[in-house]
Amino acid sequence: MGDSGDPAGDGATVVVADDEPKVTDLYAGYLEPAFDVRRAYDGEGALGAVDEDVDVVLLDRQMPDMSGDEVLDAIREEGYDCQVVLVTALEPTMDIVDMPFDDYVVKPTDKAEINAVVERQLLRASHDAEVNEYLRLRSKIEVLREEKTEEELAESDRFEMLTVLAESLYDDLQEAVDDTDAVADVDDLVGDS
Repeated sequence: MGDSGDPAGDGATVVVADDEPKVTDLYAGYLEPAFDVRRAYDGEGALGAVDEDVDVVLLDRQMPDMSGDEVLDAIREEGYDCQVVLVTALEPTMDIVDMPFDDYVVKPTDKAEINAVVERQLLRASHDAEVNEYLRLRSKIEVLREEKTEEELAESDRFEMLTVLAESLYDDLQEAVDDTDAVADVDDLVGDS
């Protein structure tokens, strides 16, 4: 992960990748006053923009030639330790349970949400791997609750498995820190996915 010096702000490097140039440029414009922003207009460009200095990647799922899902997999396979946020018009399906992203934002979005999600990811990155895994699970749970009906969630074995796993990891975190207030503070980092 890039060493921004300030885990929640200036100096962090963010990649913005969307196959719609206007969207890439808009999101980059939202972020450029506070961050070093790299723009990518397709999947290959996104993958090429990611290196060990990158802190956060905002990634569209629907890109021709190389989809955002493929870019996400390649980022993880390369071992880059950046936070990846899928910013997409695709409503999440249960397939997201198995995807290694950190947060999921459904378009349309705005300047405040884009900045908030980047700030939240920078704060999350300052925590250890177990806390980050818990936060990833919670983000998936929250976005599915936001986008799916109660009936859809109740019928999904994958959602139930995700919830049980998150609860188990939360319990492990409580035992590890032996301080529920510290874990409750971590809950604040889930935000409004």
